[in-house]
Amino acid sequence: MPLALLALAVSAFGIGTTEFVMMGLLPNVADDLGTSVPTAGHLVSAYAIGVVIGAPLLTALGSRVPRKRMLLLLMALFTVGNLASAFAPGFGWLIGGRVLAGLPHGAFFGVGAVVAARLVREDRQARAVATMFLGLTVANILGVPAATLLGQHLGWRATFLVVGAIGLLAMAALARLVPYVPVEAHQSLGRELRALRRPQVLLGLLTAVFGFAGVFAVYSYLASMTTEVMGFGASSVTVVLALFGIGMTAGALAAGPLTDRALRPTLYGSLGALALVLVAFRFTVHVPWLALVTVVVLGAVGFMTTTPLQMLVMNQAKDAPTLASASNHSAFNLANAGGAWAGGAAVAAGWGWTSPTLVGAGLAVVGLAIAAVAGLLDRTAKGTSRVVAGSPLAAVDERVSGSSSRANGS
Repeated sequence: MPLALLALAVSAFGIGTTEFVMMGLLPNVADDLGTSVPTAGHLVSAYAIGVVIGAPLLTALGSRVPRKRMLLLLMALFTVGNLASAFAPGFGWLIGGRVLAGLPHGAFFGVGAVVAARLVREDRQARAVATMFLGLTVANILGVPAATLLGQHLGWRATFLVVGAIGLLAMAALARLVPYVPVEAHQSLGRELRALRRPQVLLGLLTAVFGFAGVFAVYSYLASMTTEVMGFGASSVTVVLALFGIGMTAGALAAGPLTDRALRPTLYGSLGALALVLVAFRFTVHVPWLALVTVVVLGAVGFMTTTPLQMLVMNQAKDAPTLASASNHSAFNLANAGGAWAGGAAVAAGWGWTSPTLVGAGLAVVGLAIAAVAGLLDRTAKGTSRVVAGSPLAAVDERVSGSSSRANGS
């Protein structure tokens, strides 16, 4: 694998750390800024709003900017957002810093996925994209727990200073390791928007919204399940979240080669497995050691959906994949918010702390159903293109080949 993928993974590590670390720092921020924990929870939503808005907007604005320069600009904005959060004089300013830090998230992963795919042969594109996402999963194992611990001992501002430093390191790695990747001569905002409106692209985004919501219906309340149902102490929450992160990493490692071999079957299998594991968790959560095993498996099957979903929208967008790729991360963040809301509604209705597992399973089944409908529609088409032709940095492959058909699982 090219060293440029390491630079993308380091960037993803920083983004993943700042996205999730706020959940563990809410009490510290609330105490320091004189607000309540529920009010401080808006800082999580602020970041997600930044992602949803920034992914299509910044991708559209940078549609004619060379890929490497675009990645550097996005990481610079990410760094500024985190430093602004570190020096925020009040809660309102911190909200603004979180939105600013979230703006480049989806656009970076959208552009980064296209760049990663261009750096390798056609039959290794999904593995390249999964390698970039490894930085995001490792952040949940190492970055988030370490940053949370740092914030608890040195103050939450220190956490965002360190994440800002990671952003600077990532910029240096991108500048040194990522080659010049030009924008295709035929590329334009109009072409990107037309690609985004294709039915198969929209169905792929809708699959992400519902399917991935199944993960966050449970993940959002995993800390409460740990203390209220599994019977562990509050100090064990970090360990349980780290186990989930280990599962995510395993899922990302498996998803790359599986997606390269058969995209749609990998997507169907991961969504189906996610639904089954969520139903099983409803029962295993009462047995501590089985609950811990299930948490790892849940992280694995949940994150195994991300690479095939990413490659699906990129392939279906054909010769204009960047905006669709970035919009996929808006879809993931809508899934985060929607899953958390649905799981919380079940708890608020008095159905108990285990009810989000069944809500999540239902959402995963809906995602699987949408993916199946899209697959049936795709079988009637004559074929789809790959994002990149056989060699790195080559032009788009418009051939309707057996390799392309196999990549789309048709």
